[in-house]
Amino acid sequence: MVLSTGDTAWMLVSLIMVLLMSVPGIAFFYGGLSKRKNVLNSMFLSLIAFAIASLIWIIYGYQISFAPTSLLGFIGMPQNLFMEGIGINSLTGTIPTFVFAGFELTFAALTAAIVSGSIVGRMKTKAWVIFTILWVSLIYIPVCHWIWGGGWLMNIGAIDFAGGVAVEVNSGFSALALALILGKRKDTSLLPHNLGYSILGAGFLWFGWMGFNGGSALAANGLAGSAILVSNTAAAVAMITWLILDYYKGGKPTVLGAITGAVAGLVAITPAAGYVSFSGSIIIGLGASLISYYAVYNLKSKFGYDDALDVFGVHGLSGVWGLIATGLFAAPSINGIAGLFYGNPNQLLIQIIAVIATAVYTFTVSLLIAKLLDITIGLRVNDKEEISGLDSALHEESGYRI
Repeated sequence: MVLSTGDTAWMLVSLIMVLLMSVPGIAFFYGGLSKRKNVLNSMFLSLIAFAIASLIWIIYGYQISFAPTSLLGFIGMPQNLFMEGIGINSLTGTIPTFVFAGFELTFAALTAAIVSGSIVGRMKTKAWVIFTILWVSLIYIPVCHWIWGGGWLMNIGAIDFAGGVAVEVNSGFSALALALILGKRKDTSLLPHNLGYSILGAGFLWFGWMGFNGGSALAANGLAGSAILVSNTAAAVAMITWLILDYYKGGKPTVLGAITGAVAGLVAITPAAGYVSFSGSIIIGLGASLISYYAVYNLKSKFGYDDALDVFGVHGLSGVWGLIATGLFAAPSINGIAGLFYGNPNQLLIQIIAVIATAVYTFTVSLLIAKLLDITIGLRVNDKEEISGLDSALHEESGYRI
């Protein structure tokens, strides 16, 4: 392969765009949705998770995830720890390996930050830090290898353009496990302290997602352009669908519904962005809002789990839908792979296997990690700290003026 300056420039831009959707995108989105007494802690959880995952990725995460050899397709056999032995002229495809590793770093760090939305207002800082280290090492890195690094899901033909497996299903089912071990908050009402912050965060997410999905083409080409346009289409359809559901249920559209719908659409189109046409993206956006709306307003209350900011309902379940929909609507004219509706029912079966395997693995291992930490150091803050708010109790700071 020969270095392409055009591809390299596009990937550097995409890397920065994904960085922006993580810091400050997730921080603003989650911070605005939190109660005033927990806003700084909510932002801090995503920031520290991003930093921890970034460091792990450089030391051993990238090397294991994208190792040239694999142990039974489950985990990579690492080389070049601390990035030693990789030079500035080393190439992955047509781009420098450092650029590729940096782009993939943002995916790992963003996914860790997403999980934090389920634990708002009730988890100890030390417990979250240790959980993040173990989670990235034992869950994200192996799953990333399965689907993108030459692991068993990749080998059976599962397709995931930009993170339905490694990012969305992974974060959603991990968040559910963590929320179940933590238990319900003392006050389960969650009145967003500043939806303006969340709108700003959603804007950063929408903007950055174009680099997230478009950059996953790993080249400045027509596939990147298609991925960006179908992603924007799915987000727009999902937002409008959620607002219609809001109006049908409550008689008026809501700002919270608008941004939640947009994120659900972006989540669902992520695995499909490089495989589906515009008609497929419209159906994916529509389905994302229907599924996540039901999860947020019906499923959560029915089963009683306290996923504070609906990571499971939005990322987990819209991610499941997106992966399955990829098996339905993948169009060979886009990227050479056909789904069920283009004559290849086997692709749908493979996608379902990918969903089940990822969901079971991430949920089970997350549950075990959380339970171990709960038994040893304790996951949850005490009642007094939870009631007074974690900004003052854990940070001795305040995110608003008295």
